[in-house]
Amino acid sequence: MILRSILVSASFVGQGSLLIFVLFLYRGTLLLFQMGLTQEIALVWDGLLSVIFFAQHSGMVRRGFRRHLSKFIPPLYHGGLYTIASGLTLTAVIMFWQASAITLYELEGPPRWFVRGLSFIAFSGCFWTIFSLRAFDTFGLDPIRAELHGKRPPSQEFVPRGPYLWVRHPLYLLVILMLWSCPDLTLDRLLFNVLWTVWIFVGAALEEADLLADFGEKYSDYQSKIPMWIPWKRRTERDPSTKISSRS
Repeated sequence: MILRSILVSASFVGQGSLLIFVLFLYRGTLLLFQMGLTQEIALVWDGLLSVIFFAQHSGMVRRGFRRHLSKFIPPLYHGGLYTIASGLTLTAVIMFWQASAITLYELEGPPRWFVRGLSFIAFSGCFWTIFSLRAFDTFGLDPIRAELHGKRPPSQEFVPRGPYLWVRHPLYLLVILMLWSCPDLTLDRLLFNVLWTVWIFVGAALEEADLLADFGEKYSDYQSKIPMWIPWKRRTERDPSTKISSRS
């Protein structure tokens, strides 16, 4: 019963928070809870919300935290609980984000259509990227599904396909494009874009360190062949040597 509840909750919260996040990127501040803060305090509040999310999202995924958590909660639950915590925190950021009255620019006409087009391309690219991962467990729920069906959790493998033949972090790159392809830039949105772009770069560096620790030479070989951010070169064939698996 507990496993099934976590599975359903994590799926709902994970998908729902991502939809809200995409809506926020497209529309800007949703103005769900206006707290009547001054301009300066509102920006500090928005920055604090972002930092809380960064700490939760990046902190809970670190090995040290998970080792400590395993003393109290079996690893089987970690993926689902992480997804629920991240989804709720992200939703709170969007719901309680405070708008700024200062608008830096508003694009009109063709420039507006152009950046909206970039946003749509980035959004579509995210689906392409996720599809290219195929069996990748987006919300970390495969161990729970396997347990419910009395099976062994499937091996998490990464075979570079699609955008992963161009850059090592296509999802992060596409999210950055979505962040900055906004036709109306307010002061609070500029703060959001800067903070979240910096966090993405820092998070990617931490993730690379974890992947190197997990897969060693296999991931190092992938790093040597595929650029991290800028798709300035592309391998013409998939190389079986870049197949990365969590189980050898």
